[in-house]
Amino acid sequence: MALAVIELFRPSGLILASTGAKTANCLGFGVGAGIDMDPSVQRLLSDKLYDKRKQGALELERIIRDALAKAEHTKIKTIVDQLCHEYAYAVHQPHTRNGGLIGLAAASIALGTDEVAPYLYEIVPPVLACFTDQDARVRYYACESMYNIAKVAKGELLLFFNDIFDALCKLASDSELSVKNGADLLDRLVKDIVSESAASYVSVLQAPKKVEGDSEVDGVNESEAVSEVPTAFSLANFIPLLKQRIHVINPFTRTFLVSWLSLLDTIPDLELVYYLPAFLEGLFRFLSDPNRDVHTITQGALETFLSEIKKIARIKKGIAYARRDPESGDPKPSATSDSMSVCSGSSDVKDISDNAIADSDSGPANDGDVHVYGDYVPGQDVHVDHPKILEILLGFVDTAFEEEIQLTALRWIDSFFEISPEDILQFVPRLLSQVLPALSSGSNQVREAANRVNTSLMQYIVSLTDDIALDDPRPAQLSRVPTGPVKETDDRRSSTPTGIQSDLSAPNEVNAKKLSPSRPASTTDLTSRSSSDATPIPSPDLDYAAAVNALTLQFLNENEETRVASLAWLIMLHRKAPRKILAFHDGTFPALLKTLSDPSEAVVTRDLQLLSQISKNTDDGYFTSFMVNLLQLFSTDRKLLEIRGNLIIRQLCVNLSPERIYRTLADCLEKEEDIEFASIMVQNLNNNLITAPELADMRKRLRNPESRACNVSQGISMFFVNVFLGCAELEMTVNMLIQIDKLVQLLESPVFTYLRLQLLEPEKYPYLYKCLYGVLMLLPQSSAFAALKNRLNSVSNIGLLQPAARGRSPDDPGDQRHDKSTQMQMASEQGLEVDLEAGMQHEQGLR
Repeated sequence: MALAVIELFRPSGLILASTGAKTANCLGFGVGAGIDMDPSVQRLLSDKLYDKRKQGALELERIIRDALAKAEHTKIKTIVDQLCHEYAYAVHQPHTRNGGLIGLAAASIALGTDEVAPYLYEIVPPVLACFTDQDARVRYYACESMYNIAKVAKGELLLFFNDIFDALCKLASDSELSVKNGADLLDRLVKDIVSESAASYVSVLQAPKKVEGDSEVDGVNESEAVSEVPTAFSLANFIPLLKQRIHVINPFTRTFLVSWLSLLDTIPDLELVYYLPAFLEGLFRFLSDPNRDVHTITQGALETFLSEIKKIARIKKGIAYARRDPESGDPKPSATSDSMSVCSGSSDVKDISDNAIADSDSGPANDGDVHVYGDYVPGQDVHVDHPKILEILLGFVDTAFEEEIQLTALRWIDSFFEISPEDILQFVPRLLSQVLPALSSGSNQVREAANRVNTSLMQYIVSLTDDIALDDPRPAQLSRVPTGPVKETDDRRSSTPTGIQSDLSAPNEVNAKKLSPSRPASTTDLTSRSSSDATPIPSPDLDYAAAVNALTLQFLNENEETRVASLAWLIMLHRKAPRKILAFHDGTFPALLKTLSDPSEAVVTRDLQLLSQISKNTDDGYFTSFMVNLLQLFSTDRKLLEIRGNLIIRQLCVNLSPERIYRTLADCLEKEEDIEFASIMVQNLNNNLITAPELADMRKRLRNPESRACNVSQGISMFFVNVFLGCAELEMTVNMLIQIDKLVQLLESPVFTYLRLQLLEPEKYPYLYKCLYGVLMLLPQSSAFAALKNRLNSVSNIGLLQPAARGRSPDDPGDQRHDKSTQMQMASEQGLEVDLEAGMQHEQGLR
């Protein structure tokens, strides 16, 4: 039964009613003799009352039905033209325009689904023009008219989808509630039509006509011809309009757009994800909308798109894995050149796509059961532009964006290490510039997400096969990289906090096929991990120079976490490719020296480790240059020497050979013209040599009785005595008294325990007493004076025990040993007197 005019909306509410053909016939209106509409119908359509206009529309429907039955197409076309130009386009006559709208709807209903298609190019444009009318009632009736036209036209309406979508997009934010409600109902109808017909519907105006005489055998050719005809709906033509509208800020319009994107994405044959880069940027900006509903539906749409990208990547990896020869690993010949799919034994193809095909690291359970047939796996031929998507995502990692946008972008980027890590490599410099500052974000969630991305990226770079790793696989202890605890919702990671982790015992901790460890490794793990710990994979080109420049710029970041992370990256990159980055002659080395002035001790420690790592793999000339530059830095920045001098020397001794450092610095200081600076440096070096735990091994070697250095150190008391004899002629300055005070404090430290024990043998170490009493005489009455005096008084009665020793027999073996050792000591001291006298003369010359 044909539909009559549908009274869709009334100003008082939404009323949906349909009238059959009998209702139209019982009205009893006659048909005019002329080609134009009957004057009575014209009057009714122009009436200000809705009921009168409806009555005229019903009569007009009957007239068109009769004309259609008589094949009077010219009359129908004339009536439609008259409705468009004399009524619907009557801009300044709202009642006439409303009559034209209801008349066009009646004409569409009268024509029916089979005959309305040729007239839609005349009917639809004037109705669309009424959507922008200033009168809210006209816009309202335009929605009503388009609804009735759409109910009849169905798939044919897709030819005008862009125009209808654009009009609905504007009406979604209309100020009149009735218009918004009408547009919403029309929107639902258009969505139903798109869901049913968009993927395959071909307009009757574009479908190829069947030639008479064709046999049924040619049915295959006919289907192929139909497949070549474009469908009524074109997603490629719709995307440019979407790119324009995606930048709106109205929350109602944004909701409208996201709902349409979600709908189009559910239609499998359209493959909206192929066009994702065109509107992804605008969609991300929706996350900053203050309207919570907009944020919720946008987040849901983004999660859907990401899941679809992951599924497509898994399908392609599974297909590529299935094409390999199980014996040689080479790709199998494809059964078809255009498409291929995976079938596992008797399992259905649908199972492969539903199960999303196992990740590439696991592969199929049995390669022998995987075959290539001509069946199609949904998603296998969908191209997703991963580099373009990554480029968009990198723009939103910047801390200038709101937290939700930044967090979502980081989650997407982290997912791409599972989807397509090889596409990330070209963005490593930009990624470092954006992610490292995010490690210092004020939001815990952003910091955790940035740490996950940083960890995944470092894992991937470590897994690449590149330059020969450094010879020393055992790294020095690193300071903690300040990263927050990781809480990962993705099922490929478990949530464990990242801290100091140096467990390198687990082999193959980094898997190149799947970068999804059971626990997120800290930056310390990755820095200390050799490239041999990972399964090597072919290395794409990594721009080391750009990466180093990006990391060096992070030295200027105000946040400690970012600076530490950048140095950790440089350590890892230099360990991975020492011949490609960070040489003494490039511009990075001065920046590393300048970083020694950083206020953060963790930054300085990492910087020293990197400098030591560079020096360890260079010749003596570069090492000497490093020491010279370090002394120049200390000379120009005395505050750095005072605050960080000891730390720098100790850390260098941890990472490099202490003896090599001291010998090189001694040679440099011997040529130093600034006597004051040389004196300060010598004092610092001596203090570290005496007290630093890092130099304990060197102190043991110096105290070795078989070494000449030990004899010199034990005979130093003679030098002090001779110096004290000359002190009477010198003026005691405050600086000298301070140095003597420090000497007393050192004597009370655990390092000089052996020296204090020598006070128990005055006959063996007589010059030690003279030295200490000389120090006591030089000191004023102070705490150091009291401490040294108490120490000497505690052993003042030790001489009372000496007669017992003297009462022994001359033949006592102990005395013989004692006499022998004394003779050896005296011989040694006599040999030292000449050297010490020359040293005193040189010392007086320096003074």
